[in-house]
Amino acid sequence: MAATNIELWQDAEVTRIAEIADGIMRIELAPALPKRAEPGAHIDLMVRINGEEAKRSYSIVESSADGTKLVISVLKAPLSRGGSTFMHQLVPGDRLQITQPLQNFPLRVGAAHYILLAGGVGITAMANMASVLKRLKADYTLVFVGRKRSAMAYLAQLQDEHGSRLEVHVDAEGSSLNVNELLARAGADTELYMCGPIRLMDAVRRGWVERELDPSALRYETFGNSGWYDPEEFVVKVPKLNLEVTVPQGRSMLEALEEAGADMMSDCRKGECGLCEVRITEITGRIDHRDVFYSERQKRQSSKMNCCVSRVITTETGAQTDASSNAGPAMVTIEPN
Repeated sequence: MAATNIELWQDAEVTRIAEIADGIMRIELAPALPKRAEPGAHIDLMVRINGEEAKRSYSIVESSADGTKLVISVLKAPLSRGGSTFMHQLVPGDRLQITQPLQNFPLRVGAAHYILLAGGVGITAMANMASVLKRLKADYTLVFVGRKRSAMAYLAQLQDEHGSRLEVHVDAEGSSLNVNELLARAGADTELYMCGPIRLMDAVRRGWVERELDPSALRYETFGNSGWYDPEEFVVKVPKLNLEVTVPQGRSMLEALEEAGADMMSDCRKGECGLCEVRITEITGRIDHRDVFYSERQKRQSSKMNCCVSRVITTETGAQTDASSNAGPAMVTIEPN
């Protein structure tokens, strides 16, 4: 699912900031080179982390017809790599470098029925799609899943806009989503679009395959940083480059290696394209595969990993694994492509 767009960078002014849910900021931008964003589009932008520039991607929640206003929403992640912290410090009048809207999650018009599934801040990728489907008078259901209502961005607005077509599941209220029940409603003429935590999307993908539904009718976008386990500090060795690098909780392996001077291949930095794949020659611990590039079989083999998002851990649900019985951090030895 790597983007095939040409990145055209431009200047953009921050025109308005508002907190719309717990830890989620709505940021309105006025780009210098306006271009209307289609449903599912995103922008890349440059943030500053410890004095260094880094690229981050954000879904476009809303776009004016002429593209003079683009809206994104950013969750301040508790274990942020620094990008969300930077974004939450913005104020009106600040200027950013952003791309024009990029598209690698397009909405296909013409399906008989749509299910749009958003988990948490994943609603940012779904909101514009839902609005377009409503305007087209399509048959759709928007399913919004969250831990608690106060953390669900745009909830009241979505309720007003979509009425009975919006289905809300809130963990704190005992109404968590039952994936099997959701997929039981998907027929051969259904297209399902989703964005959310990896656990949710993995459950949907497995259920979709088990029901032998059309693989091309399941489409998704990832956060690029949500995993099965909390991130831990670990060590990566690259013998060919004579490197041994510590990867802290708040940095990806790819970023840590680049900072150490390694010339790494990458593109999406969200675990979708596979360009940053590295081969594992030795590991103490286990891999927390956070990508959507590998099949389940490839993930079980754990002979390779996408170093832009996947990590190495010593623990699984709080208990040490046999392979990581020492008290030190997990360690992996790799060969880059």
